[in-house]
Amino acid sequence: MRKMITVILILIFYIALSAQQEAGQDIKKAQNFILEDLDGEFVELYEITGDGPILLSFWATWCKPCVEEMKELNKIYEEYKSEGFNLVAISIDSEKSVSKVKPFIKSKNYDFIVLLDTNSEVARTFYAQAVPYSVLLDENGSIVYSHMGYKKGDEKEILNLIKSLIGKS
Repeated sequence: MRKMITVILILIFYIALSAQQEAGQDIKKAQNFILEDLDGEFVELYEITGDGPILLSFWATWCKPCVEEMKELNKIYEEYKSEGFNLVAISIDSEKSVSKVKPFIKSKNYDFIVLLDTNSEVARTFYAQAVPYSVLLDENGSIVYSHMGYKKGDEKEILNLIKSLIGKS
């Protein structure tokens, strides 16, 4: 009788643990979105997941810390893009300032994906209350890290996480 009770308790514990893990994974999964890029093409998040980690960087042309961070993130992108890392810069510039995005990106010769979120709908989905705001996704599209703001050196933490996600600790 004790063995049967022990087996039942273990079974109940296992089921509860599995349910918690599944619920946690659902909560952490990034919500899909579709935004327009600088060439007028539509890009869907779920279509670019699967090759490696993706860093979503919410930014604006008028945000000085964003511009500083983007310079550092571009260095990381250039070093790790061949290993599946993808950088997606999501501009929250409004209709008034969105015309500055494409010239800014071209002047810096950035070749990562740049998307336009002029009404900040996607930014709100990811709880980006201010910029810069970074969200790191693993290859399955699960959120593994998020950070608001930027100060010199913040990119080192992101770099270490990216290295661990691509297996280069």
